[in-house]
Amino acid sequence: MKTKTTFFCILFLLLASISFAQGMDGSQSIISGKVNIKKYHSRDELKQMKKGDLLVLYIERIEVIVNILPNIAFATKPGVTMQSLGIPDTKDNKKALEENIEASTSYFDSTIEFQKKILPYSDTIDLVAAILFYESTLKSLHTYDDFKRE
Repeated sequence: MKTKTTFFCILFLLLASISFAQGMDGSQSIISGKVNIKKYHSRDELKQMKKGDLLVLYIERIEVIVNILPNIAFATKPGVTMQSLGIPDTKDNKKALEENIEASTSYFDSTIEFQKKILPYSDTIDLVAAILFYESTLKSLHTYDDFKRE
């Protein structure tokens, strides 16, 4: 009886360690970071908001755009990996993806740092227009597949 218990415990630990090891080696998503916004706004809604709230919305939209637009030739949603696209999962390709993600993160961080210092000087009407433009751009991603037709 003790042998069966020991055998099943060892088997369970072996299976758990194998599944854990496979999860660690999974492919990284091509699109990472924030990739959606909670709500689209009308011009009237934005006009009624305080400038501080507009600044937050503006920065959120920049984050989504920075994470998605450079990669739309591959994907428009998170979860797509090099493996799922049939791109060889080589050391060089993994390194290129990691460098791209690092560069994107660095660009976003420096852009936001600049925006937080300078953007408060912008006119409210310009912030409203920019947010509406960004939201329009993000809405158009929902129709991206329409452009794939030959």
